[in-house]
Amino acid sequence: MNRILENSVFRDKRYALLLEDLERTEHDMDLAYKKLGNVIEPDLIDCYIYEVQSLQMRYRFLLNRVKQIEDSYAKNPLEASGS
Repeated sequence: MNRILENSVFRDKRYALLLEDLERTEHDMDLAYKKLGNVIEPDLIDCYIYEVQSLQMRYRFLLNRVKQIEDSYAKNPLEASGS
């Protein structure tokens, strides 16, 4: 039973870190869009397009990981609640 609680705590920490990283990535994506909207130099336009695409891929990855953890909580609510 103690091992279940340890796994739950580990998941909660991992979940919190993922949410923080997801929020940070969303903020970085907003900044990249703003930068893209303020440049006229073709090389910088390309640079910010790649940056936005990279951040979008990272955001999708993190969002999928968050959903996986949430799904695992939904499948076993007793383990998620620590009971």
